[in-house]
Amino acid sequence: MARSKKHLGRYVDPRTDFGWKFYFGREDNKILLIEFLNSLFHGEKIISDLRYKPVEHDGDYEEMRRVVFDLHCIGSDGEVFIIEMQQLFQEFFKDRAVYYTSRLINKQLARGKKGSDYYLPEVYFIGILEFDMDRNGSTGISRVTERPYFYDVALCDKLTKEIFYDKLGYKMISLPLFNKQPEELKTVMDQWLYLLKHLSTMDRLPTFLDKRIFGLIFEIGEIGKLTEEELMSYEASLKHKRDAESVFNSAKKSGEALGRAKGLAEGERKKALETAKAFKEMGLPIADIAKGTGLSVEEVEKL
Repeated sequence: MARSKKHLGRYVDPRTDFGWKFYFGREDNKILLIEFLNSLFHGEKIISDLRYKPVEHDGDYEEMRRVVFDLHCIGSDGEVFIIEMQQLFQEFFKDRAVYYTSRLINKQLARGKKGSDYYLPEVYFIGILEFDMDRNGSTGISRVTERPYFYDVALCDKLTKEIFYDKLGYKMISLPLFNKQPEELKTVMDQWLYLLKHLSTMDRLPTFLDKRIFGLIFEIGEIGKLTEEELMSYEASLKHKRDAESVFNSAKKSGEALGRAKGLAEGERKKALETAKAFKEMGLPIADIAKGTGLSVEEVEKL
């Protein structure tokens, strides 16, 4: 076990499914998510508290697609947050973001409600992406900005550039485009993004990060403090991330991206099923196995 921990580094990588939910998806640590969101809003709004809500949502009709968020929270003022960590490039990620917010907005007005009261809460989609969302120039628009890694999107009047509707927003971070060095970190958001990119390779809290904000991450994130079950889930999550990246990169280089990715993905799914079966035989919780392998709870239960 000691060799495994040493191989993994000192701190849990937040860019894995396990790490993201370990740091930001637990009630005990919700101050971390509050601080992170406040850094993205940068005074536009102040989030004082959050309540975690169910992440799985079935459609109103049988044929409607089921959606599963990474994190789903309600702020103290009733605002709704969907927070997603996306590891691999997804061609229709923008469509997915709009679809997710639309599904939640649709849930705000009770079925059968009559009258002209269409008041809606604020809804925000937060996306942390490990790819350049516009790497293929799909928008046809050159983003000339000092922060090419940050998308701050709202419904605007195209002529006046004024905000048309201020209760729906999308804030996206493309981590590969964030290349600031320690001496260039000017804002708390800069510090957060630097941490997300580099935490897994650090061996201590650096002096250029605010200890009051980031001290808790370094306190709870030590791999040596994980339980055996948490360590196994983290290792599986890390392997799943690396395997997925390997599959994607191999497919990209082959020139036969679609066919090759499909075949490799099937192989990785077989590995995930085998790993899940082994974990289940060891008596690990079904939910933890699902998180660690990327399978659904239903798939693990059937093993």
